[in-house]
Formats: sequence, C-alpha cells, structure tokens
Amino acid sequence: MSILFGLAASGGIGIGKAFVIPEAEKREIPNYSILPGDRENQLRRLDSSIATVTTRIAAQMETAKNDRVQKEIFETYFLMLNDPEFIKDVKQTFEKSDKNIEYILNLKTEEYAEKLRSSGNEYLAERAQDITDIFGRVLNDLIDYYPFDIETVPDNVVIVAKSLSPSDTFILSKRKILGIVLTEGGVSSHVGILARNFTIPAVFGIERVCDEIQDGETVIVDGMSGEVVSSPDENTLSDYYKKIEIEKENAARLLAFRDKEAKTKDGVKFNLYANIGTVEEAKIAAENGADGIGLFRTEFLFMNSPNTELAPAHSSLFSEENQFESYKKVLEAMDGKPVTIRTLDAGGDKIINSSELKIAEEKNPLLGLRAIRLSLANPNQLKTQFRALFRAGVYGNLKIMLPLITDASQIDCALAIAEKAKEELRQEEVPFKADVPVGIMVETAAAAIMADVFAQKADFFSLGTNDLTQYIIGVDRENPAVSELFDDCHPAVLRMINRSVQEAQKQGIPISVCGEMAGKIDTFQILASFGIRNFSMSASQISKIKEFLSKKNISEICENVIK
Repeated sequence: MSILFGLAASGGIGIGKAFVIPEAEKREIPNYSILPGDRENQLRRLDSSIATVTTRIAAQMETAKNDRVQKEIFETYFLMLNDPEFIKDVKQTFEKSDKNIEYILNLKTEEYAEKLRSSGNEYLAERAQDITDIFGRVLNDLIDYYPFDIETVPDNVVIVAKSLSPSDTFILSKRKILGIVLTEGGVSSHVGILARNFTIPAVFGIERVCDEIQDGETVIVDGMSGEVVSSPDENTLSDYYKKIEIEKENAARLLAFRDKEAKTKDGVKFNLYANIGTVEEAKIAAENGADGIGLFRTEFLFMNSPNTELAPAHSSLFSEENQFESYKKVLEAMDGKPVTIRTLDAGGDKIINSSELKIAEEKNPLLGLRAIRLSLANPNQLKTQFRALFRAGVYGNLKIMLPLITDASQIDCALAIAEKAKEELRQEEVPFKADVPVGIMVETAAAAIMADVFAQKADFFSLGTNDLTQYIIGVDRENPAVSELFDDCHPAVLRMINRSVQEAQKQGIPISVCGEMAGKIDTFQILASFGIRNFSMSASQISKIKEFLSKKNISEICENVIK
C-alpha cells in the first residue's frame, strides 16, 4: 500500500481499478521553409482543418445541449476556433515568414497560452490548457496525427493520467468513472470544473503518477483530503467505505437546510447570498436556498466571452443588449430577491481580449489601470453598462457595486456617468429603474481608512476580503513563494474590517462580505462578532453555514473572538 498526496480538485471518495492512460507520443511539428507559390495552399489547409474541427465541435455542442457546463465549454472552444484576432495574427505571422503553416500555428498557440499562464490569475492560467487543446486538434488534423483514443476507456475505473483535456472529460462523463488522478491540472481548470459537475472525485498535482500507480491496481481517490491510496489493505478499504456512507448522510442532512432561514438558535437572522459569474450560477444559487446574489462578477461575461445563453451574438463584446439580457436573466432567476451586480472589474489579473478595451501591459498590473480606474478611463463602456443595468432593474431587486474605490472622486465620477445614462434613457423613452442603490467594494486600505467619508456617498459597503487582505499585508496569494504569508485573519486586516463596519453602522448603510472569509466557519464567526449579518459565498457553502447557525446562539458565535 502506498499513499500519494495531491491537490483536492473535486470532492467525494472513489474506489476502483486504475486505468492508466499512456502518455501520448511526442507530436513532432514539421519545421521547413516553403516556396512563395505554396502559400495559398498552406492557408487553404489551415482553413480546411479549422473547418473540420469546428464541425466536430458543433456536433459535440449539439450532443451536450442539455448539459450546462459541457455546452458552455464547447461554446468557448467554438469561439476560440473562430476568433478573428487570433486567426488574423496567425496568418499575418505566416505571411511575414518563410515557415510552414503548422510551425506558425504551433508557435502562435504557445505564445498565446504562455501569456495566459503568466497572467498571475489562476482562472486565466487554466484557460491556457483550453487554447492548446483546441488548436492542438487543428494541428493534429494538419499533420494526420491520431493520439490515444479516449473512447477505449472502460466503465467503473479510476482514470490515472498525466493530463486530460476537457474534451476527454466530456467523453468520460458518459461512462461511470469512479475517480480521476492527474499530474497536471488545477481546481479552476475545465477538467476540474467538469469533474465537480459530474461528481467525479478528483486529485491533481501528483508528480509522475503514471509511474507510481500501475494499471489494474485498486485505487482510492479522496477528493476532499487530496490523498490517493494505491493497493490499499483491507482495513484501509473498510475505513474508506465507512467514510463514503458518512458523506452520503452529510449530504442528506444538509439538504434539509436548503429552504430554511439562516438564523441562530436564539433567532438572530442572517442573510446568505451567493457569488456568481454566469446566469446559470444564479439558477444554482436559487436552488441552494440563497437569499439573493451578493456579487455578480460581470467581467466573467466578457472573459468567458460570449456564451450564447449569456450574451446573444451582437457586433460588440460590450454591447448594451448583450449585457441587458444577461442582467435581466439573473434578476428574473432570483425572483425578487436582491441581486448586487458589480461593474466591470477588468485589468490587473483579469484579462479581457477586446480591441474595444485597451489595456496596456504593466509592470505591476494589480496596482495599475484596473476595475473602476479602467472603467472611468473608458467612460462610454461604463455608461453602456449603467444603461444595461438600469434597464434590467425593471425586472428585479437590483443593486450596483463599484470595485476598487480608493478616492471619493471616483464615486462622484461614476455617479455622474450613471446620471448621464439615466438621462439618455429618459430622452429615448426606454423603460428603466432610476432608484437603484449604488454601493462600493471595500477592498483596499484606503477604502477602509476613508470609510467614514465613503459611507456618506455610497448606499452600501461590501467587503472584498480577498483583495483587502492582499493589499493590506502586501502578499500575493497566487505566488507560491509567499502564499503561506497570506492571512485573512491578520490583525491589520481584522482592524480594517472592523473599522469599515463601524463607519457603515454610524452612517446607517448596509455592509456585507463577499470574499472567501464569508464561506468559512472560523472567519464567518469573526465577521459575525463584528456585527455583520450579510454574507455572500459560493452557493455550495450556504447550507453548511445555515446548519452551523442553527446550532448556536449568537453569544456562542461571538465568544472567544479577539477583535
């Protein structure tokens, strides 16, 4: 028996025989010089291969039309294949070179993927796998390369591999796969997302896993602890089967809290909202008993770009109609419950590839032109977003939130643009809701220190504890060299949070938390002791927090908390 440790990517426990997927033979990309007369034929071959792969993806999209996650990812692939900017870049580079089209396509694919990997953002880094996967298919078609056929994987096995592409995972989802163990992959990768969607236990990040586990060995995959046990003894097997039964009981128990109010034993009421980035997530939030949406990250509409359900095809990525339809659907999905929508929080670690929003490369992008700064530098985009929001406000209980506010003038400027948007809608006689509350994110030391001033201008505060912690203690939590120093319970962070709460209470405006601290029991208690009663978190955490509250009096939650 041996125990391996990796990254817990998808919860649950899976037990079964290992099916080791052999690492693909290295694909050799041809590299040769071409004659001028061969250029047209080379470009025809590229277009033909893109068309072939596009047709295959379209067929897979049709097969997956009833599965939200598969459908969204296939649409992303479809858009990548037909991205005019990328294809134009490939062809322009080819025209300036004397190299063959396969070499140039591989070169540009790796160049784009490396930009994503080095962005400093986990989500975007995981998208690098998507672009290499989809254009890898185009390369395979160009050079007639046919790798291992994932269709040959049998049912009821634990998949062991160096890596899987999302398309591999789609195919595996049609079988009863008991677990996935990989060397490569992250929690926010599409493979990780799909594993959670299909409730397949998964552990990633185990070095040389295909050498550590033999084909046919019995394997236990613990997607909660990140442990993988190969050739377990009888006692270990028995222990894990008991854990599986306990997990079933826990899931059934939490289900009972889904539709209950979030309140303590002595009747203190809390509001538990959900953080989302898509329309479908709003529906999931409603299904999980959320009291509303505490944070709708609108940038994901543009980063994921355009999912047909989220953003109907229009000429502009930032078109008012695209946004209006998305916001309207979220408001309707929540059926009158409050929905807080954050204005575009792009820049920094959130790259949006659009010629409409020029973002220059910066040495320190997290301190650069991002969030409200970027929006105010592009006032027409901000006004368009306000127009779409005010129009959508007719269909529900809308609140608007401004990100990364560090100066009172930013609030004033944003509100002035909002008023221009309202005036245009009045003149055009377009229905809209005028009295929409506009609040701010408190996510910098400046915002916390100036909370007394900002509270006089904002209708509400929302504590973005992820950035707040990062900016206050100067630690990049995505940097493994210093990630251990990232501490959202650092005394400086807690002091800033407490100050913000006190100033909001003095001014009589609501305050909530939408960062990671909201969904963790230990930090939830600290925040509750400060007097916060509004929390926004992952929808999957809501029932857990409800259960915790139901077992405690408010005095028990607040006791022994050092402020």
